[in-house]
Amino acid sequence: MKHKIAIVMPAYNEGEVIAEVVEKWVELLRGSFSQEDNPILIVVNDGSKDNTGETLTELAKTNPILIAVNQPNGGHGNAVVNAYKKALEMDSEYIFQTDSDDQFTTEDFFKLWEKRNESDFILGYRKQRFDAPIRLVITRILKGSIFLFFGAPIEDSNIPFRLIKGSFLKKLIANLPDPTPFAPNIFISVMAKRAGRQLFSIPITHKDRRTGEVSIKKMKLLQVCWQSFKELMAFRKALPAIVKDLNS
Repeated sequence: MKHKIAIVMPAYNEGEVIAEVVEKWVELLRGSFSQEDNPILIVVNDGSKDNTGETLTELAKTNPILIAVNQPNGGHGNAVVNAYKKALEMDSEYIFQTDSDDQFTTEDFFKLWEKRNESDFILGYRKQRFDAPIRLVITRILKGSIFLFFGAPIEDSNIPFRLIKGSFLKKLIANLPDPTPFAPNIFISVMAKRAGRQLFSIPITHKDRRTGEVSIKKMKLLQVCWQSFKELMAFRKALPAIVKDLNS
């Protein structure tokens, strides 16, 4: 059965807020899309240690729009890619990815949705970002590095607020490095930009985190950033052939 829109999100230890976040996005889908559109919300619980998985499973029992996927912990990037793959398996025409930490507003979805006929890959960007200072510095370094090494000016390449046409996402996922990189959304953004897509980079609201805590901190954050940088550098050689495939 075809779905006009699938909203996908990874979740890890978001038990304090996950029910509220699911309710908000389900309300958006019910209020903005018809039964014929058959909208769905796919949440991938990445081996949470709290009650996130149990909450999602219970919510899904009485909510046909919600599809709860519980998997062993594989990391944020793995959960994102698995959510994308689930949406593609379910024949979704458009896939919108966001996070489950309640740092975004559902209203901003429409800023991207209204552009869907102008590009098959659309990004938001956090003009004012409520994150730790070290994350803000790393974001600036990442932006400069992507422009320097890939010739791809992208405002917020790793933002979890993006709308992608299903047919294009299928090609992007097929061209991701194996094994899945730590931050696959960065790779996906670079591929889309280099393939000539208009990303738009639409300013969206980013809120301070009210509950839970970031899963990667301090030295570990620096370590995974170095890992991601090395993965991106190795990816450079394959990119020209990938771009050709994306545009074929």
